[in-house]
Amino acid sequence: MAGERAVVFDIGNVLIEWQPERFYDRAIGPEARARMFAEVDLHGMNEAVDRGAPFRETIYATAARYPDWEAEIRLWHDNWIDMASPAIPHSVRLLQALKASGVPVFALTNFGDDTFAFAERHYPFLGEFDRAFVSGRLRMTKPDPAIYAAVEAGTGRTGPEFLFTDDRADNIAVAVARGWATHHFDGPAGLAARLVAEGFLTREEAA
Repeated sequence: MAGERAVVFDIGNVLIEWQPERFYDRAIGPEARARMFAEVDLHGMNEAVDRGAPFRETIYATAARYPDWEAEIRLWHDNWIDMASPAIPHSVRLLQALKASGVPVFALTNFGDDTFAFAERHYPFLGEFDRAFVSGRLRMTKPDPAIYAAVEAGTGRTGPEFLFTDDRADNIAVAVARGWATHHFDGPAGLAARLVAEGFLTREEAA
């Protein structure tokens, strides 16, 4: 219910590792990866998906514009789950401990609509949120203040009723400006300590 404090999770690099460069280092080697990322705005391509552009069509259209890298760019679609992996086990335990304790938990994530649906099948814990605010469905991304307003409107909560954790400083800064309590994620141990300090979990529950 509104008025009850809630925890809001980012997903990429908080619950699931998201390191495209690491994937391509393994797939094509660091030198080729560095050239490709310098020549092709792959993160911009992914941001378009996060804003609601269709996943396969966006990746394949980008690949077609860069014939020297076409096969490699298509891997962003064809091997996407290898890029969005592995899960971060302690973070997942924290999410599940909060749920078990009756704490409302929400996701606020830059994620494509198609890719989030795919990730939910691969990572069942993504279905445990009370509600997931997914940028590709809302057609706006962090750090746009409008997506934070959508969370407030959708949950009936504001400001310090939220504890929001995200790995990016720019995303945290907007939440701070809206009065949210925040935790800049740099590993699950730090988040666990913060959840204990805030009274959401006991030390045993956060282990």
